[in-house]
Amino acid sequence: MALSMTDKPVARTDRTQWPATLRAEFERESGRPNGCVGSELISETDKLRVWTIRLKPGERFGFHRHVLNYFWSAITPCRGRQHLMDGSTVEYAYAPGETRHETYGPGEFKVHDLENIGDTEMVFMTVEFLDSANPPLAIPDDVRRAA
Repeated sequence: MALSMTDKPVARTDRTQWPATLRAEFERESGRPNGCVGSELISETDKLRVWTIRLKPGERFGFHRHVLNYFWSAITPCRGRQHLMDGSTVEYAYAPGETRHETYGPGEFKVHDLENIGDTEMVFMTVEFLDSANPPLAIPDDVRRAA
C-alpha cells in the first residue's frame, strides 16, 4: 500500500460502499487483469518497465494490477485517493522524491486505482522488475509501441 511516512489513511470502507461505477470497473479488472501500472510506458528492456502517471486535478487512473516487484517515486507534491482490493479507500499526501518499494511472492498481487484529489498535477514514476516471482502481465501492443 502506498502509505506516506507521515500520512495515515483517512477513510476505510468496503467495496459495497463504493459507487456502482467503481464496483463494476473493479469486477471487470478481476476478470481481465490490467497490467498497465502507469498511464505511459516510457521505457522497456528485458529487465524492467518504466512508467509514468500524470493526472490533472480531479483525474483518475483506473484499476490496475501489480504482480511484479516495483518501486514508485512521487515527482510532484500532490494528494491522492486510492480504492484498494481489500475494500479500503485511503487518501495520502505525497512529497516530491517520496519512494516506496513493493515486492510480491508467487501468486501475490495488488489491485488499486489512483485519483488526484489535490489542486496541482500529480506525477509519479514507477519501475517494475521483470525478473520477479510472478510473470509479467501482458500489456497491449499500442502501449508497448509508445515505449
